[in-house]
Amino acid sequence: MPAPEHNLRIDPDAAPRATILFVPPLFEEANRTRRTLVLAMRALAGEGFATLLPDLPGQNESLTPLEAADLESWHSALADIAAAIDGPVIVVSLRGGALIDHRAKADAWWRLAPASGASLLRTLLRARVSADREVGVTSSIESLTEAARSEPLLLAGNRLSPAMIAQLGSAEAQPVEPLRSIALGADGIAGTPLWLRAEPGEDAEMARAIAADITAWSKTCGII
Repeated sequence: MPAPEHNLRIDPDAAPRATILFVPPLFEEANRTRRTLVLAMRALAGEGFATLLPDLPGQNESLTPLEAADLESWHSALADIAAAIDGPVIVVSLRGGALIDHRAKADAWWRLAPASGASLLRTLLRARVSADREVGVTSSIESLTEAARSEPLLLAGNRLSPAMIAQLGSAEAQPVEPLRSIALGADGIAGTPLWLRAEPGEDAEMARAIAADITAWSKTCGII
């Protein structure tokens, strides 16, 4: 049997009002946002929530090779994690995390800046083309896409299987109810797009804004 994946959990001092299950962005975006998500988890614990940030198979501290994972396995992993949680569950997804959150049994969903699989894949392919150019290798999005039909592809440090790449290309966030989908910026959550940075960082203001909005949303849904 594969080793269980690591789950970062932060509990409140008293019995939790509900559990917030965080679904991080995918691939390198997860590394760039993790510190801010942990800050948000601590703020939510202060509001009486339990918070859980799982490692997806092949991501972060997982012992599963990323090449062995695909979106379907991530769907299943999240559904299993949600099913094991007692009490109300709110699923909180960022960016590509919204592509794999809809099969989890939850009382409400909250999504920040959801991204399509096609847009994430284009970004990864462009990064590969740029990296190839720097070392004198000629490649294109078209040639890489064709190669990915039959063999794993190294994209921005991520070795992705043909199944993962094919599923990403057509993946869209699915409808769920009740849902709050919110953008980043003046009309949504205040903060910076950490997923665009070259290195991991943190945004304490953004973390506080995420926690405050989730808390308000949970009251609107009647969860607390």
